[in-house]
Amino acid sequence: MRRSVFFFALFFAVVGRLCAADLKPEPDALVLIVGDQHSAYERTAQLVARIDQLRVAHPSVPFAVLINGDSLEYGNVVARRSAGAIDFAFFAALARRVPTILNLGNHEPEFYAVDDTVARIQATGVTVISNLVNRATGQAFAPVSTSLRLGAREAVVVGLATDKLTTYRAAIRPSLDLADPVVWAKQNLAAFFPPATALPILLAHTGLNADRALLELIPDGTLFAGAHDHLRFVHQAGRTVYFHSGSWNDGYSLATLRTDAAGQPRWTVAQFPLAATDPADPELAVLIQKIFGQHLTPEDLAVLGRKATALAPGAAARFVVAALRTATRADAAVIGATTFGAGLPAGEVTRVALDACVRFDGTIFVAEISGAELAAILAKSNQDPATPLSARRGENLVAVGPDLPLDPARRYRLATTDWGAKNARTYFGSETLGFVEQPNLRLKTLAAAALSAAATVVP
Repeated sequence: MRRSVFFFALFFAVVGRLCAADLKPEPDALVLIVGDQHSAYERTAQLVARIDQLRVAHPSVPFAVLINGDSLEYGNVVARRSAGAIDFAFFAALARRVPTILNLGNHEPEFYAVDDTVARIQATGVTVISNLVNRATGQAFAPVSTSLRLGAREAVVVGLATDKLTTYRAAIRPSLDLADPVVWAKQNLAAFFPPATALPILLAHTGLNADRALLELIPDGTLFAGAHDHLRFVHQAGRTVYFHSGSWNDGYSLATLRTDAAGQPRWTVAQFPLAATDPADPELAVLIQKIFGQHLTPEDLAVLGRKATALAPGAAARFVVAALRTATRADAAVIGATTFGAGLPAGEVTRVALDACVRFDGTIFVAEISGAELAAILAKSNQDPATPLSARRGENLVAVGPDLPLDPARRYRLATTDWGAKNARTYFGSETLGFVEQPNLRLKTLAAAALSAAATVVP
């Protein structure tokens, strides 16, 4: 709670500084943006309560919510067994309160076909947008854009999806006709954002690498929300604000619209955390507990270990990567951040809690690489919100390894997952690192072993 109070104080301090910079003190509009939520039920009801708090604090200010893809998660056993019942209740709770727009990511159609998913989300009152095309019909599954009234101004919101076919559920891949988002934008974006567009908003669930090119194609003054890589940062480019809002409901972005002294609309974006201990919407909290009770089994609730203190998502990911390093006797271990989801709770850690933290299981791979190669990998890993855009390389990697500098001529042992080894060129910059599978090691098994070892030292 203290952390939330601090960040609200920071928000109003930012407001004060903006007032001093010839911007109107009261906002013209507020827009809350999230992405990559992945059925993060630990903080779903808390997010709804936070929206209510913001609306009470700004009763006369237009307010909207934008969801930038991957709101659902097949790997969450409760979501899977209930077909996303909590997520659809969350959508309905938002739509009852404020205008809400969802841009399809690769994880929305986790439980239904794409067209059925779109229809079910729209039935909650949420507006769905996307450039995803139905291969069978040649028609879009949803409109690519929609308008959003924000007080006296009207925004145009465009939604783009990733073209990485392997990130979509296997069963729906044959139905998809995917477009390279940059190629699509070069051919189409100007028609949606003509020069007269007062408030262009782009929701791109496309990842950082594609976003770099999109930044060159959008009008100055665009509110540009990225997602897909589970990053969190804010980057100012002229009057355009480009940002990623993190993942797993660990926080959110709040975009504030004001009019400057020249009468021009101007966005600012601040980011705030959410905690499981924050106030929760009572109705949604009761529903979540009810659905948990219906769908969790004794096996799901089996205790694998204990943690003396809770670990936030970033710290939990590093705990698992460190366990991988130890289990393989490697000099360094590196895993893509999208392998991870929720943090780890204090006290007993159940199987369902570990599954929420480690989304994907698989065998482990090890390679012997040069110090120069390892240094390059470590240098682009563990990027935090303060990392400037110019220093970001497009892959969000979690690494535990030796301190830099390294001996460039020495050979080092590097461990990763099967996904990392299969995507070695993207993750590590080379397809010739010589990864060798360790068939007797699996990621969730070694993570569970690390939790069990931790339990022996927790009083």
